[in-house]
Amino acid sequence: MQLKRVTEKNLSNINQMFELKSYHKFRDTTDVRFYDISINNSNFRDLVIHNGPATSPPDEKEKGFWQFYIHYMQEDNLLAISGGRTFYLVNFGWDYPFYKVRLESCGLILKIPRGTFHRSVSDQNGSIVLNQAIRDRGGTVESEFNVVNSFNNKDLYDCITTLEPKFKIYSLK
Repeated sequence: MQLKRVTEKNLSNINQMFELKSYHKFRDTTDVRFYDISINNSNFRDLVIHNGPATSPPDEKEKGFWQFYIHYMQEDNLLAISGGRTFYLVNFGWDYPFYKVRLESCGLILKIPRGTFHRSVSDQNGSIVLNQAIRDRGGTVESEFNVVNSFNNKDLYDCITTLEPKFKIYSLK
């Protein structure tokens, strides 16, 4: 798979860090809570269900190399609805390129900026995550969900095999 070139249009996003966002509880009734989890300008939503301890994208089958997604025309905004999921993020535009972020059910929303390699691993019992993505015009499922094998990207491979994630950040309930 050939990686896309950084263009002037997406260059402004290259150094943007991931972010953990809170949301607003607006009502409680007996045994029921209501939350506004809206992400401004979200124009694409997907529900990602992991049955058991799934990894997405899965490790490369033959030798087990880690694989990653990278979106050039999409920002992800992820909320764990059920279970927990751990994300591994790599972005060479950051001061430190490698992070590990944990999302737990009903915790914070993880914003993953464009141009960030990312993969996730679910807990033993699986997880359900809602993504309220912001996709640029021209972005499609086909263009934004290419899988990058770390073995085929020397910088990515060197990063994940020589560095520890700088922080282990856990969402708060």
